[in-house]
Amino acid sequence: MLTDGSGSPWRRPLLLLPLLVLLAVALRAHDFGNPVIHVDEQYYLLVGDRMLGGALPYVDFWDRKPLGLFLLFEGMRLLPGDGILAYQWIATLFAAATAGLIALAARRLGARPIGAGAAAIAYLLWLGFLSGRGGQSPVFYNLFMAAAGWATLRLPMLAERRDRRAILAQGAAVCLLAGLAIQTKYTPVVEGAFFGLAHCWYLHRAGARLPLLAGAALAWALLGLAPTLAAIAWYHALGPEVFARFWFSNFASVTLRRGYPAAKIVARLAGTGAQLSPFLVCAVLGWRWRPDERRSEAAVAFGWLAAAIVGYAMIGAFFDHYALPLLVPLAIVAAPALGRSPAALLGGALAAAALFAFHWSGEPDDRVSARAAADVMAAHARQGCPYVFAGDSILYHLSGTCVPTAYAFPSTLAYEAEQGATGIDEAKEVRRIMGTRPPVVVTMDQPLAPWNRQSLAVVAPLLARDYRLELIEPREEAHELVYVRRDLAR
Repeated sequence: MLTDGSGSPWRRPLLLLPLLVLLAVALRAHDFGNPVIHVDEQYYLLVGDRMLGGALPYVDFWDRKPLGLFLLFEGMRLLPGDGILAYQWIATLFAAATAGLIALAARRLGARPIGAGAAAIAYLLWLGFLSGRGGQSPVFYNLFMAAAGWATLRLPMLAERRDRRAILAQGAAVCLLAGLAIQTKYTPVVEGAFFGLAHCWYLHRAGARLPLLAGAALAWALLGLAPTLAAIAWYHALGPEVFARFWFSNFASVTLRRGYPAAKIVARLAGTGAQLSPFLVCAVLGWRWRPDERRSEAAVAFGWLAAAIVGYAMIGAFFDHYALPLLVPLAIVAAPALGRSPAALLGGALAAAALFAFHWSGEPDDRVSARAAADVMAAHARQGCPYVFAGDSILYHLSGTCVPTAYAFPSTLAYEAEQGATGIDEAKEVRRIMGTRPPVVVTMDQPLAPWNRQSLAVVAPLLARDYRLELIEPREEAHELVYVRRDLAR
């Protein structure tokens, strides 16, 4: 930690942490208790909640995310309440801690205290701009990667000291942190591999001979893979059928997912690029202005950023929240420019203000609508499992009702992108669900993505014939439609 004798939190990053916690709470407080911040975290909470009752991910609830993410939400579900405030508070603390590590790492690049603090604050702001207001998986695993990256930036100093023992110990810790991140989402494997290779290079620079280097690389790789290998081993022990579902969900199904139209991809990239442009400009300036004595650290930081970009591009869908992992290395490499250039600092502040105003005015709060829909579901729970064909999976949790399918994330059966990628006939599964005559069916008047037309062809005529529209509630730019079976409708 910096100890320059100043009591200012800008000069002592650990003293900055309480301020970052307060800022994170202030930025996120308006969403506390909102169960429909984003469709992804709704599903993570639903699965974590049902795991407490014995549900098994990939068997009882299908998804591609690693087991570690669901275990995290299961653990948070143990806290008091219905889990919504709990995960949002924990996510807030993770975000603040990540911002604190960004400030520490930025100082390792030679950023001035004001630049390090500005980078930390920018991270918290831009999380919200890129759909990270709640509990998206990067909000959690960015902490692991920030800690690993902060440590990795010590490598030039350790190599200069020829402190091989410290590099060996640090490499083990860094790769284990990366392994935890990989069990929260698989894309951090690219950043983890970069951290491991950086440790190998600097261990070589510190004078390690080939046998030590090879042994260290193997040990670090195993530590990075250990959490995932543990999940694989556990599902393998549950039997071949369960293991086959686990393996397909985690490692095979993503290759079958359909791509999005080129125009949509271009639009997403343009939107994300525009929002990240202040970081990109400052990153370029930071590279040009890097101090001579910090060139090696800067090279490590920009290598990390390159690895994060590869991870971002791997899946190819380019949703805005897929860019959340970029924020950590981007904020760190932008910090030197933010501290050196008043124009960069002012430009960043103006961009933040503009984006804050845009998102604050444009993002609806649909918690009342969600709870109204859940109330209808709960009122008919005794007549069977309701079915959320399209909309919010959290409605099962809010209503306390049973779930009629393992494919409960609505887009899995309802939207075209997943057609043929789930390992089942999606329309056949929808037909089976509707054959149980759900007492309540929830759908959208406008889909969030193109419909799976075969699935829609099953649902639409049955809704028209056997159900009555009970409730229409606003949901983002569309409406959530709640249908009740005609024999149950008032």
